Amino acid sequence: MEPGSDVFQWGRGPPLLSNPVLDQLPSYQSLRYRRRPSTGSSRRKRSVSRQRMGSSSSGRWAGPDTDDLLKTVSPQRPVKELPISMSDKRRVWEHHNEQRKDMSSWQQWWLGRQRSFRRFKDDSHEVFSALVLWRKDIHVIEGKFGTGIQSYFSFLRFLVVLNLVMFLMLFCFVTLPVIISDYEVANSTMLNVTASFNCSAYPSTLRQGLVLFHQYIIDALSGTGFLEQTYLFYGYYRMDSVHFPTIQYRLPLAYLLTSIACLLLSLVWTVKRSVHGFKLNLIQDEDRFQSFCNKIFAGWDFCITDERAARLKHSSLHYELKTDLDEERIKQKIAHRTRKEICRIYFLRIILNLFVIGVLGGCFYAIYRATIYSQEYGQTQPQQAQNFIVDLIVEYLPSIVITAANFITPLIFEVVIRYEDYSPAFEIRFTLIRCVFVRLASIVVLLFTLWSQITFCGGKTCFCGYNNNLYPCWETRVGQEMYKLAIFDFLIIGAVAVLVEFPRNLIVTHCSCSLAKWFGQQEFAVPQNVLEIVYGQTICWIGSFYSPLIPGISTIKYFIVFYIKKVSLMQNCRPSTRPFRASSSNFFFLAVLLIGLLVACVPVGVTIGHISSSKACGPFMNYNISWDVVPSAIETLPGSARKFFYVISSEAFAVTFFVVVCLFLFYFIALARAHKLVVKQLKDQLQMEGRDKMFLIQQLYKAQKTFKQQPAWPRTEGSELEQEGMLHPDRDYYSPPSSDVFPEDYMDYNLT
Repeated sequence: MEPGSDVFQWGRGPPLLSNPVLDQLPSYQSLRYRRRPSTGSSRRKRSVSRQRMGSSSSGRWAGPDTDDLLKTVSPQRPVKELPISMSDKRRVWEHHNEQRKDMSSWQQWWLGRQRSFRRFKDDSHEVFSALVLWRKDIHVIEGKFGTGIQSYFSFLRFLVVLNLVMFLMLFCFVTLPVIISDYEVANSTMLNVTASFNCSAYPSTLRQGLVLFHQYIIDALSGTGFLEQTYLFYGYYRMDSVHFPTIQYRLPLAYLLTSIACLLLSLVWTVKRSVHGFKLNLIQDEDRFQSFCNKIFAGWDFCITDERAARLKHSSLHYELKTDLDEERIKQKIAHRTRKEICRIYFLRIILNLFVIGVLGGCFYAIYRATIYSQEYGQTQPQQAQNFIVDLIVEYLPSIVITAANFITPLIFEVVIRYEDYSPAFEIRFTLIRCVFVRLASIVVLLFTLWSQITFCGGKTCFCGYNNNLYPCWETRVGQEMYKLAIFDFLIIGAVAVLVEFPRNLIVTHCSCSLAKWFGQQEFAVPQNVLEIVYGQTICWIGSFYSPLIPGISTIKYFIVFYIKKVSLMQNCRPSTRPFRASSSNFFFLAVLLIGLLVACVPVGVTIGHISSSKACGPFMNYNISWDVVPSAIETLPGSARKFFYVISSEAFAVTFFVVVCLFLFYFIALARAHKLVVKQLKDQLQMEGRDKMFLIQQLYKAQKTFKQQPAWPRTEGSELEQEGMLHPDRDYYSPPSSDVFPEDYMDYNLT
């Protein structure tokens, strides 16, 4: 027996069923330990050895069996899509040609049609991908600044497309029938006023007499005057039905269902896009070690082609690794805190959070008072006002206060968060959560203030269900507020780019003073820019019910904002030193957008199902609330259809549907738990295989060290050792097989 054969056994034949070294593998020892209570250990030992033998004989790095591949691959599948080598692809292609010779003419014709259709689909996909909006611009941004900033512009493109689809839906199903009726293309029936004269009075808001030019500007910016009685607002749609040759189109029902459909479309589309980002974000946040590996081995963005962007990406990776290490340090620090330190930190956090609540309360109270003052000023001042600047400021006073709150509060939050002793990553997330809350809650406070004024009748019960003296068409008034918020938000975005970022860039570029260097260029902070457009999109969703054309305004607005942000990024700004990865960015964007959508659904739902609709304007002037149009439409259906809707709206159906949904939910929860358990087992197996490899490498190193210490053997020409590769041609002593043979025989051991 050769020296060392008791440690390693090799040869041309298959390995033996038992091996002293392989029996010492950590995975094998762990398997024996877990199955020790059983009686059939020897049988399982032989089965594990057989698995080891089969695994070794097949080889880990051996390619797939081509004969089996020829049997399984369908002729319809393109050969270029197969994950095999070129030689195997040639064999598959030749096999397919042989199969086609045995086919009938009909089968060959059908196969040719499938191939032609597949080519047509691929060509169509290339054509449509070339027609994608801003495809080249976004690729340029991705090449210069990476995927983090590119994800912001892709998100902006998504909102442009979403608003365009919403606008087309509302225009086609709501506005277009009214236009057709106004131009007498089809007959129509107007709504008859059934309420009392006091509730149905709607005085004209058109300015009389000599109108100054600046007053038209005020009307255009605030939605009053000549714009109030147009297709832009809710009050203009006073039509009951449009009569076509074969059908009768009911406008109130179409108005309600289209508004709901727009919100449902936004929900489904947003959720569909957020699923992929949620999976990636869940995987990245699951394991800290995996996060380190991703940053070190897969953190570089190979889309970057600009040298400055490459330096910024290098510094951002350095910042991310430093932040992760700081988080680990803070976790260790938290674990070793004394009770006194914990009490001190929590007491400080309580004080700071009370201060934050006070700041938020002050902002919300300022919005409340500004809204009340703006409404009272518009009711008490005559239409022919003389001071243009004062009138414009008062009209936009709620928008100005909201914008000031959105600008000041993030600065306060950034200062406060430094003293709360959180980890760096949690500081960013917590600050963003506070900023999201401020922006969305400010809209809620504005709407709450408006509704408190609309439903207040001086301490008495409102005869019409709302204050018809001050708000004869209150839906139009809410639409005007949303219109002003949207316009002012667009003006602020443009003004910041032109009046702040551009002069700052000029000062930093052409001024060499220390103060200019300390300020530096404006950072293109992705989260703050996302909050801006989510705030505007929430306004669009709320306003789509009160102003059907506001999605079209938002489409134009975001179309222009894209080019403003692009020019500002290219010329005036630099990427933030706190970067956002593309996967986490997409999930964060869509999560905030979903929050904005839920906030928008609350006031629209309250308007539809709770507040009395205006009796002087709009498509629901003959209904108590907007939802009453649905039961009224169901009553006009045939008996079977009416019975179907009664069944699905009954309590029995609701309970049954709830139970079925719960069963599906429990099933998917159980399935997710099972998948999580399998993933955990696979991770444990990978870790065990890593330990096996380390053990085998150590044994190989010991064996080679032992052989080097043994006396050299005399060299024999043409000996069996040289033929077996165990005797080096340039050395006169015995050597074990090289390490490239060792893994093929022994390191292909897998647990099942």
